[in-house]
Amino acid sequence: MQIANNTAVSIHYVLTNDKGEEIDSTDGGEPLVYLHGHNNIVSGLEKALHNREVGDKFTIRIEPAEAYGEFSDDMIQVVSREMFDGIDQLEIGMQFHAAVNSGSSVITVTKIDGDDITIDGNHPMAGQALNFEIEVVNVRLATKEEVTHGHIHGAGCHH
Repeated sequence: MQIANNTAVSIHYVLTNDKGEEIDSTDGGEPLVYLHGHNNIVSGLEKALHNREVGDKFTIRIEPAEAYGEFSDDMIQVVSREMFDGIDQLEIGMQFHAAVNSGSSVITVTKIDGDDITIDGNHPMAGQALNFEIEVVNVRLATKEEVTHGHIHGAGCHH
């Protein structure tokens, strides 16, 4: 069966950056299981997997625009410590969910200068190309419930 919209897909992968450093991998663990065609993985990888079959192995480089987006200086801003009312210990690297026009976004504290807190709304991998080694290990039709919910249920699912 070929990977198409509304199929449950299981893949093993190794993800590296352009320096060859491993960022993530399913090596030695369970495969990643996702619902194809529902934007549950980066768009460039989903496109590369479309029409593949069990047993297919390939490598692909995904440019930032089809991964986590280009880095944007507009996503960095300095806000007042008052924005973090109730947080006793604010530290560089802390992440928070913030309400934005398109729903919710994760922001990261990148600098603390007295009451001025610099936050970055870029994804931590924004501006980076992603290099994948992929092996397709299973493809099946998704259930009606999985399609309705927009994600896979059961073993290996990643809600």
